[in-house]
Amino acid sequence: MLHLYLIPLIFALIGLAFYTVLGGADFGAGFWELTAGKGPQAQAVREHAHAAMAPVWEANHVWLIFVLTVVWTAYPTVFGSIASTLSIPLFIAAVGIIFRGVAYALRAGAAGPRELSAIDTVFSISSVLTPFALGTAVGGIASGRVPVGNAAGSQFSSWLNPTSLLVGVLAVTTAAYLAAVFLCADATKLGDQGLEEQFRRRALGAGIVAGVIAVAGLGVIAGDADRIFHRLTSGAGLAGLVISLVAGVATLALVWRRQYELSRYGAAVAVAAIIAGWALAQSPLFLPGLTIEAAAAPRPTLIAVTVAVLGGAVILFPSLALLFRLVLSGRLAEGGESVDLRPTPRLVRVSRQGFLARAALACLIAGIGLLTAAEAAWAHALGVVSLFGFVAFGFPAALPPHIVPQANDAKRH
Repeated sequence: MLHLYLIPLIFALIGLAFYTVLGGADFGAGFWELTAGKGPQAQAVREHAHAAMAPVWEANHVWLIFVLTVVWTAYPTVFGSIASTLSIPLFIAAVGIIFRGVAYALRAGAAGPRELSAIDTVFSISSVLTPFALGTAVGGIASGRVPVGNAAGSQFSSWLNPTSLLVGVLAVTTAAYLAAVFLCADATKLGDQGLEEQFRRRALGAGIVAGVIAVAGLGVIAGDADRIFHRLTSGAGLAGLVISLVAGVATLALVWRRQYELSRYGAAVAVAAIIAGWALAQSPLFLPGLTIEAAAAPRPTLIAVTVAVLGGAVILFPSLALLFRLVLSGRLAEGGESVDLRPTPRLVRVSRQGFLARAALACLIAGIGLLTAAEAAWAHALGVVSLFGFVAFGFPAALPPHIVPQANDAKRH
């Protein structure tokens, strides 16, 4: 049975998965810039990694902001406890994100090779430091070192411990693995076999290293975080662990066979499954002695968060989907080249938009009513379904008229 207090947490975990995959791939590109070496070939690697991130690097941080906002609003005690006890690694991550963004922006105006090298170095170090710091914070939460209260835990041992260091290193290697897989596909679309082969070797190597660290890390977790270890290996989290392992091996096989488009999705599933497994292993506790239900904000706040997220999804998901569709299809170009924004699929006829708008409004009213006024569990579940219906109907109803093919055009075809 899906309780209302779980819904914002599910949203936050989905956002965390997106940030880990998409933002992680960006951080990993910085890792490969740092380790590229010297010479023309190394410069080609740097330029390819830089160009691949250009359209999406800012958009990927939307997911981090989303996760912070949802947790802050729906689970304020948890957010305050985490932000205060883990203030040092979170501050390091924030500084890394800022320096990384500044370096990326300044790169286009570099006066010469020496200045460009300094900017790239700052960018690359920040790209490694940020996922490591975020990983140590996650490790502190997973190992139960973040107690409830304002700065109630140790400012240092909460994130400088075996589990945190393991997760931090795993975050960096996973990011490098994701980036190499994604950059293989990008190099193939460019028809650059040299770059494709370089990143193919990097993807295979980083994938094997990440897998070895993950498996060997179970021994570290067993000695340092007993509860999470048993829940991962014999409890609810085992399913996520198995799915991640299978998806990781399948992704390596796809990279070996040069099936790069499919390997993107395999890598994403492998990483997302780890997050799902951790969440299942952690449940029902959020922090030591604090359950998810007890940590949740009052019911009206949870309803407001749910409605706001689903309403925002009408704008966010289509926009990001369009952005990534243009990027992956190669139709979003730099340097002032034209961009084809015409939609390829026929989404819906204009004559149906009025009906869809009414259906979306009906689903919104039904969802809010069922979640607010009703008490039965089945009514709450139906309310959530109704809100998802609002998203499904609302998006095509809100499309600008010039995007939707006219009914007469459809008849002529």
